[in-house]
Amino acid sequence: MPSDPAIRLKALGPQDLPAALEIQAGAYPAFMVEDAPAFLSRITLAASYCLAAWRGGEMLGYLLAHGWKRQSPPAVGAVLKDGTPGEVLYLHDLAVAAAGRDLRIGRQLVTRAFAMAAQDGLRSAELIAVEGAADYWRRLGFAERAVADDLKARIMTYGSQARFMTAPIPPQG
Repeated sequence: MPSDPAIRLKALGPQDLPAALEIQAGAYPAFMVEDAPAFLSRITLAASYCLAAWRGGEMLGYLLAHGWKRQSPPAVGAVLKDGTPGEVLYLHDLAVAAAGRDLRIGRQLVTRAFAMAAQDGLRSAELIAVEGAADYWRRLGFAERAVADDLKARIMTYGSQARFMTAPIPPQG
């Protein structure tokens, strides 16, 4: 299905927090829902690639993504601080409201974040696929990677179906 031309992608800002938290609450099980301070800390990082998809005055989805240290995913609910090396683009959270389903919003948000990160010199992306989402991420070019035992233990805090995945970021131009 082609994307809706009325959808606008823009930077996710603190003013968008209530709408994003509402989408998050509808998309994830309770143990994965992050509170406002944790969510806000990702938006306000200097190396933030957080985006929102809007149609009119309605947020249809968001992506929490930021520069981060390779193979070092932050814990669910952690409040992040600036200063962590931006070695990779870390996709922390992607959620789409029911009204935005089937509009390819997730793909649009990830594509835009990849383009922004490429301009800043990042060449790879990482994420933890949760709640059976690994097939979705595979369709966007991510692949599961083997990890050391210490990282495997951290990944399992995201749920029994959690999978560590990576993707190359193509250079722009």
